[in-house]
Amino acid sequence: MSRVASNSHQPSDVIIVGGGVIGLAIARALLLRGVRKVTLFERGQPGTEASWAAGGILAPQVEANHADDFFRLAAASRDLYPAFAGSLKKETGVDVELDETGTLYLGFSEKDEAELRLRYEWQSSEGLSVEWLTADDARALEPCISSHVRCALRFPNDLQVENRRLLEALLIANDKLGMRLATTTNVIELRIEAGKVLGVETSAGFAAAPVVVLAAGAWTSRIKSNSALISIEPVRGQMLCFESRPQIARHVIYSSRGYLVPRRDGRLLAGSTTEQVGFDRRVTGDGVNAIRSLASEISPATEQLPLIDSWAGFRPRAEDDLPVLGPDDESDGLFYATGHYRNGILLAPITGELIAAAIVDQATPPGLAAFSPQRFR
Repeated sequence: MSRVASNSHQPSDVIIVGGGVIGLAIARALLLRGVRKVTLFERGQPGTEASWAAGGILAPQVEANHADDFFRLAAASRDLYPAFAGSLKKETGVDVELDETGTLYLGFSEKDEAELRLRYEWQSSEGLSVEWLTADDARALEPCISSHVRCALRFPNDLQVENRRLLEALLIANDKLGMRLATTTNVIELRIEAGKVLGVETSAGFAAAPVVVLAAGAWTSRIKSNSALISIEPVRGQMLCFESRPQIARHVIYSSRGYLVPRRDGRLLAGSTTEQVGFDRRVTGDGVNAIRSLASEISPATEQLPLIDSWAGFRPRAEDDLPVLGPDDESDGLFYATGHYRNGILLAPITGELIAAAIVDQATPPGLAAFSPQRFR
C-alpha cells in the first residue's frame, strides 16, 4: 500500500534516499539521536528490494582471509546485532529471529582443505572464535551434509537474522519515532548549489534539506546531479526456497559455491548467483539449476525437498566491491551509504550508527575513513 506522509515535502533536517535496510537503520539512528525531521523517500515500497531478497547471513569470518578494514567493520556490525535485535524487540514487539547457532564452512577437496586450514590459522592467531572439524565432527553436528565432506570450519559467532522480520521491525520503530515516509516517490535529482546540498527533486516535487543521505542501493547511479556521483551497479542474485519439515539443518552451511540457510518456520533458503545483467529481475533456468546443484553438493537431502519459491534481487556493487560510506567532500551535506554489495543486512547496524554520528557530530568517525567516497576521486 502506498503511503506518503503529509509533511514529507516540508523542509527536513535530513532526507534519506532509499528505504532498504540501510536507509531504515540510518533513519532510526538519527531519530534516536534527537534529529526530529527525518524524511525517507522510497521509489517503491520500503524493504522490498535487495534487503527483502537477502539470506540474512551475518558471517564476516566465513570468507575472510585477513583482518583488513572491511573485516573489522563487518565483525563490529555483527557484534552489534544482539543488542540491535533486543532493542527492536522492545521498541516494536517484533522478534527478528536472530539465530546464534553458528555457521559451518565445508571443505570437499584438497584445495578446500588447504584454504580452510589457512583461514583457521590466521583467525586463531587473532583470537577469533573458530573451530576445526573433521568430516565426522561436521556430520555429528549436521547429519544432512554430504559424505564427500573432508573437513569443515565452525564459526560460533557468525549468525543469521530473518531479514524480512528485521525490515518489519525497522519500519515500525521508525514510524513510532516519527519518521516521514514517502513511498512510490522517485528521487530524480540532487539539488546542489555553490557546493552545498539544498534538497532533492522528486516525482512529487522539490523537497528541501541541508543534508541528504544516498542509500538507494543499486539505484544510486540513476539519480542525477550537477556533481559527479559514485557509480554503483546492480548485481543480480537468484535464490531458491525449499520446504523442510522437519528442518534438515541447524547451522547456516557454506561451501565454496553457495550456502544453505535454515529458517525457524521450515523454509530452507539456498543461494546464490552473481550476475551482471543490469536490472533484469528474472529467475532463470540456468540459475535454478546452478543453485539446485550447489545445494545438493552441500546436502543431497535437498534433492527430496519441495521447491516452494524463488526470487532475485539486485546487490549494489561499487567498483572495488566495498561499501561507500560517509560525507562527500565536494558537496557539503551529501552523505553516501551505498555499495554494500553482498553485506547490506550484516552492515546495517554499524552503518546506521556511523552515518548518524557523522551527521550529528559533523565529524567523520574513524570507522568510515577507509570507505570514503573520496577514494574514487
